[in-house]
Amino acid sequence: MRTVDPGDGFETWRAAARRLLHEAVPPADVIWEGNALPCLFEEPAAYKVNADKLVVPAAFMDLAKSVACHADPDRWALLYRILWRIARGGERSLIEISSDPEIAKARRMEKGVRREIHKMHAFVRFLKIGEDDEGRERFVAWFEPDHFIVEAGTPFFVKRFANMDWSIFTPKGCAHWIGRVLKFSPGCAADPCEDPDQMEDIWRVYYRSIFNPARLKLKMMQTEMPKRYWKNLPEADLIDSLITESRERVDGMLAETPRAVRPILKNAYLEKLRNLPEVEEGQ
Repeated sequence: MRTVDPGDGFETWRAAARRLLHEAVPPADVIWEGNALPCLFEEPAAYKVNADKLVVPAAFMDLAKSVACHADPDRWALLYRILWRIARGGERSLIEISSDPEIAKARRMEKGVRREIHKMHAFVRFLKIGEDDEGRERFVAWFEPDHFIVEAGTPFFVKRFANMDWSIFTPKGCAHWIGRVLKFSPGCAADPCEDPDQMEDIWRVYYRSIFNPARLKLKMMQTEMPKRYWKNLPEADLIDSLITESRERVDGMLAETPRAVRPILKNAYLEKLRNLPEVEEGQ
C-alpha cells in the first residue's frame, strides 16, 4: 500500500499520478493523503517517465483540472482511478461515456466547480481601502467558496480590473493583483477586510435602482444567489424589504395611466418602404 501526498492542486497531483502510473501501481494500492510521509524504501523523486505510454485524451485533462478544485477529499482517488482505466485499462473512450458511474461523479464535481466560479464572479464585492503614492487605487474583497476555485476564478478579475490593485481573501486561498503582478497565498479563517460604509452605500443605491419588482422570482433568485452569500453582500439588507415592497410596486406600475403611443416618424425613405408592394412566396 502506498500513501501519497497529492499536494495542493492539479499539477502536484499530476506529478504524483504520473509516477504511480509509470510504476504500474493500481488505484487499490494507493491512499491519497495530504502531508503523507515518504516511504523509507521509495526511490528519489527524480526519475524519467516514458511519455509515449502516458498520453491521455485532452478531455480528461480538462475534466481533471476542474475536479482538482473540488472540496471532496475523494477527488484525487477518483481521478487516479479514471486515469488508470484510460492509460492502463485500455478504456481510451472512457471520458465520453457519461453513464459510467465514475465519469458521472467526476462530471458532477466539474459542474459544481464551474458553478462556484460563476458565483465568485457574480458575488465578489470590492471595497476601496486607499491608493498608493502614484494614485493607483487599492481594493479588497472577501468571499467564502465551497471549493478551491480561487486560482481558476481569478483571471476574470485580472482582465476586468487590471487598472487597480486588489486582493480577494477567502478561507480556501487568496489572490493578489499588485502592480500588475498576480500572486496567490494561503487562505485566511476570517474576513480581514475593512468595511467602508460609503462604498457599501453606493452599491446599495445601485442595487435598488436596478431591482425590477415585475421580474421577481423568489425561488429562482435564491437558487442563483443562495442565502449563504447574503451576509457578504452590501445589498443583502435590502433584499427582504424589496421583496416585501415588490407587490405594491407592481400594482402601482399597473395602475399608472398608459402613455400615449408615439406618432409614426415622418421620413420619406421609411414611407417609401411602407408603400412597397408585398412579394408573394415563389416570385
